[in-house]
Amino acid sequence: MIDVALTDMEPHILCTDLVRIFSADGVEVQALQGLNLRIDAGEMVAVVGASGSGKSTLLTILSGLDTATAGVARVAGHDLLTMRSRERVAYQRHTVGFVWQQTSRNLLPYLTAAENVALAMNVAGTRRGAAREQRVDELLDLLDVGDRRDRRPGELSGGEQQRVAIAVALANEPLVLLADEPTGELDEATSAAVLEAMRGVNDELGVTTLIVTHDPTVSGHVRRTVQIRDGRTSTEVLRSTRVDEHGAEEHIAEEFAVLDRVGRLQLPHEFVQSLALRDRVRLALEPDHVGVWPGHEGADAAPRRGDEASAAPATTEEDER
Repeated sequence: MIDVALTDMEPHILCTDLVRIFSADGVEVQALQGLNLRIDAGEMVAVVGASGSGKSTLLTILSGLDTATAGVARVAGHDLLTMRSRERVAYQRHTVGFVWQQTSRNLLPYLTAAENVALAMNVAGTRRGAAREQRVDELLDLLDVGDRRDRRPGELSGGEQQRVAIAVALANEPLVLLADEPTGELDEATSAAVLEAMRGVNDELGVTTLIVTHDPTVSGHVRRTVQIRDGRTSTEVLRSTRVDEHGAEEHIAEEFAVLDRVGRLQLPHEFVQSLALRDRVRLALEPDHVGVWPGHEGADAAPRRGDEASAAPATTEEDER
């Protein structure tokens, strides 16, 4: 089992003011616009967002396949912005494991499940002989595909292929497991089974796990969900379990807005629509919260202390538009 030693360690994933700008034909596109993200060792986190929100760009940077334009990106002690080619190869072989959405990118079609897992260790030169075979069997059994070890990908179901792909990603005992839409090509029941398998791996091995997806149902399988919007983290949902006064177990989900280092946050889209917020807003500091009101009524309009005020959540300034 990986020693996650949560104390005396920096986060396994740390992004601060991360920026990625793409240029094409003289046009610049900002895929990431100062994104901040912290994932501690041993956490299992889902990053969700619509197409074009920047989540795939984030994952390619964390996997070492791309480099950010500016900011800080560190994974398990590696500075991804200054990493040289030799360190990058070692990082991808030993520090991170990666699961793609397309199974054809995870598994070689002419190798069996066991051979695919063994190949990852052979390429990295981590284990040999009996030790390698033992590792293969342990991972396939952990992911409940041990009885499929001698079958090729074409002989496996979609869910079984993804389970084997997770085993391949874990072959060299990475500290961090990254998954890009791992259930994107699966039906709902199979998706749930694969996500539960990933949670089992997280619990059993302690490997820090980051799942990037557009599927909101993944949130039910992780304790923390981070939403990306317009290249920034906008909200987080934290899940916990507690026992009520009758002894029944309750599952609690709380949503929080993400506040960056200079005090910016993104108001939820439904809040903005409901109150017709646009251009600018009024703020009022109360003893235990900050009130937000529409600001387009004019300079003479005073903040209202009625129902709208009491309904406003603890918020600060609206994200720059």
